[in-house]
Amino acid sequence: MKDISLTAAEAIVRYLIAQRTVIDGDEQPLVPGVFAIFGHGNVTCLGPALHDAADALPTWRGQNEQGMALAAIGYAKAMRRRQFMAATTSIGPGALNMVTAAGVAFANRLPVLLLAGDTFQSRLPDPVLQQIERPGDPSTTANDVFRPVVRYWDRITRPEQLLASLPQALATLLDPADCGPAFLALPQDVQGEAFGFPARLFSSTVHEIARPRPDMHQVAAAVAALRASSRPLIVAGGGVHYSLAEHELSAFAARHGIPVVETVAGKSTLTHDDPWFAGPLGVLGCEAANRLAADADVVVAIGTRLGDFTTGSWTVFGDDDALQLIGVNTARFDAGKHLGLPVVGDAMESLIAIGAALEGWRASASWTERVGPAASSYWDAIDALANPAGGMPTYAQVVGAVSRLAGPDDYALTAAGGFPGELNNGWRSREIATFDCEYGFSTMGYEISGGWGAAMARRRLAPDGDTIVFVGDGSYLMMNSDLYSSVLSGHPMIVVVCDNGGYAVIDRLQVNQGGAPFNNLLDDVRTGDDGEPPRVDFAAHAASMGCRVETVASIGELEAAFERVRGADRTSVIVIATDPHAWTEGGAWWEVGVPETSDRASIRAARLALDAAKAHQRKGV
Repeated sequence: MKDISLTAAEAIVRYLIAQRTVIDGDEQPLVPGVFAIFGHGNVTCLGPALHDAADALPTWRGQNEQGMALAAIGYAKAMRRRQFMAATTSIGPGALNMVTAAGVAFANRLPVLLLAGDTFQSRLPDPVLQQIERPGDPSTTANDVFRPVVRYWDRITRPEQLLASLPQALATLLDPADCGPAFLALPQDVQGEAFGFPARLFSSTVHEIARPRPDMHQVAAAVAALRASSRPLIVAGGGVHYSLAEHELSAFAARHGIPVVETVAGKSTLTHDDPWFAGPLGVLGCEAANRLAADADVVVAIGTRLGDFTTGSWTVFGDDDALQLIGVNTARFDAGKHLGLPVVGDAMESLIAIGAALEGWRASASWTERVGPAASSYWDAIDALANPAGGMPTYAQVVGAVSRLAGPDDYALTAAGGFPGELNNGWRSREIATFDCEYGFSTMGYEISGGWGAAMARRRLAPDGDTIVFVGDGSYLMMNSDLYSSVLSGHPMIVVVCDNGGYAVIDRLQVNQGGAPFNNLLDDVRTGDDGEPPRVDFAAHAASMGCRVETVASIGELEAAFERVRGADRTSVIVIATDPHAWTEGGAWWEVGVPETSDRASIRAARLALDAAKAHQRKGV
């Protein structure tokens, strides 16, 4: 084959276009688009290459570099890692704005390709606009700060380096164990330099996500532990989604009589009415699920990194000596946590292998009989909290109202603040893989941007459903410009804004640990005068960005407004004032730092409670 003379920027674009994948039997682009904010460093070289790509690699304009990269993450999550987006920025502050999003993708094991402009490799014009000069190390640029928060990092200093770097970046993005963000720094002079690339680099290539099979010795050890148990429990994490193993999980649980509890990332691995679903686990979980965890003698953790909100800072499980953990995970690092028996492999393949070796075995009847009552008690408690009872609406009531009206094709999304706990408990998943709570990094501001990306994905997957974003006033103020992005690009979503007057959940944490209310609720912040703190008109703000808006004062009004905006042709924002002090109580303890000494009696009491709780922590590694 003849070589093709292309600039480095043109080669990147042509390579991405050539990558294909298979989704539900149909061949589709692996990289269906690029989010871009242009500036010097990417507008004059990568910009024309993306322009010429047209619909083969469509470009979507963001309003904030962090936001557009979060949208790419929301897209990848909704597609269950079967497709991913790229995001490109200019030099300096444009690139650095993406660092938080890189951390989100890294923590959540989600693929996104980050392409950041960089300073001149020749250094002849140095220092250029937005360049950070580091005396003693002239090769360092702002882009080096991405190194700790990406799975693959490279600076392209010659066009021919793309021959090795592009396939390696792609392999990282597709790796089920090491999946995460890949980053390429692109010096602006190198972007425009040409090289004779071999034509085979741009051959159309169809990728399917690998399914690593587990080692049979590890399977045998896990099976032996299960056969010796009488009270096994499955903890379903996000890896179940990425393996597309939800139906296999449900069948496995039914065959062997094992209750299933979900992590935040694993929510909607089972539908809410699955007979083996026993509720959400951990700090944001329910009492019924946590009781099962405390009584279990074997816990099979599938596709989860066992974060502290899942484990209650390692207090939800039973005594160290009485409990055996089994870690099923593509990542060796996660599979063997806390002295667990590792089963390193794809979730679906591992369930099939373990299930075959467990043929004929079932958990004790006395244990399996606890699942139905546990689920019933859980939903009864949720329904009681969600029932409007007069007074100011609560988050639980808002979630309950929307959940009652939502259909199986609707997709719920949230992130930080009070909504993770309320949705993890109160949202009824009517279909699998219809829920996204970014809680691996707990990123305020993810909600609207991630919702924009999810709305793009859901248009492909479930065109008759709505993407429903739940966001508090604090996260709304932190990042909201992708409301305009969604209107501009024609990807509508429904955004429910709960205004409770500040960072109410952090105020709750502050007060519950003995502190004085300070700098969280607007009533407790320093202001310019002694008057009432000014409040934001969220409806007017959203309307200024082209959204349909509704302001409601009650749950009944919320339900009516939600019905009016369903299926709308542009993003709709519903604003409701909510109680800053009414929350669904979590089912487990969570360790936070509390001072050992203090003049405040309430802080000293909180420290005593901390020390008492730590006595029950699991001592694994």
